[in-house]
Amino acid sequence: MWMVRAGRGAEYVDYFIDNRVVAIGWNAVGEINPGASRDEISAILRENRPNMPNGRVAISSGQIYRFLNEINIGDYVVTYDPSRRIYHIGEITSAPRYSPSQLEELPRIRDVKWMGEVQRDNITTATRNTLGAISTLFLLSQEACEEMLSRLKGEQFAPAVQAEEEAEETEALAQDLRAKSREFIKDNISRLDWAEMQELVAGLLRAMGYKTRISPSGPDRGKDIVASPDGFGFESPRIVVEVKHRPNTAMGSQEIRSFLGGRHQEDKGLYVSTGGFSKDARYEAERAAIPLVLLDLDDLVKEILRHYENMDMEAKAMIPLTNIYWPA
Repeated sequence: MWMVRAGRGAEYVDYFIDNRVVAIGWNAVGEINPGASRDEISAILRENRPNMPNGRVAISSGQIYRFLNEINIGDYVVTYDPSRRIYHIGEITSAPRYSPSQLEELPRIRDVKWMGEVQRDNITTATRNTLGAISTLFLLSQEACEEMLSRLKGEQFAPAVQAEEEAEETEALAQDLRAKSREFIKDNISRLDWAEMQELVAGLLRAMGYKTRISPSGPDRGKDIVASPDGFGFESPRIVVEVKHRPNTAMGSQEIRSFLGGRHQEDKGLYVSTGGFSKDARYEAERAAIPLVLLDLDDLVKEILRHYENMDMEAKAMIPLTNIYWPA
């Protein structure tokens, strides 16, 4: 069973049902004949959309290829109407055709015999999660297909996953989303340049209630940050910060000793390294004469998420984030 989404926000779902079709887009690249290979489709996309990122080319060419070549007459198909929370299930009845005059935005079309509907509220969490993938077109798992057909026929369906296991699966999905979101945030931070990275750390400290001063760039292009309640370093605590933005290079004990060498007795130290720290570096920090905190990229993301709402607009602009609400 194939999921074929009815455009952005399912805006064409009524058209799909009324005209007994499913369809996909990429109208700007023109007609592509069935039988075209993935490489041929990728070449056509690049020729017509030279600025399309490689990742997007790979995804788009794969979806066009599957619609043209992998979906067969007699295969089951499903599309979703989010306004009614209904899945429409049907059977593919034709080969693909290119017909922009029929549906300009989604010109690659297959005919469908619609068989009925299944309410989203009536299916298991596992199948809902499968159907929740955001791709325009994808193949459902065998288990999800079997459940959808059973629900369509009004048959009793005995899920392999019971209520307690469903709750565990939902929690696992939430954890997976949190982990992925943190990885995406780390990706964005890694793309910052040297100066932006240090401005981001300064913005984090300001969100924590400190005032910051960034020293002029040194020979290594580094900018030490001094954070304190008054902004001048007269009031305690005076936090001296070193930021190293070398994602593939872990800081060692020598770098930690060098940082500690110029500190005053009342200073507090913060060393941020997007490349992490060696075991020896962490040992050096533990036995330092002044309090010293080491933040790697994971730790930095945790602190940013903890204080993001209090960060100023300059800092937020470097890594724009939005809230995602999840059932409690």
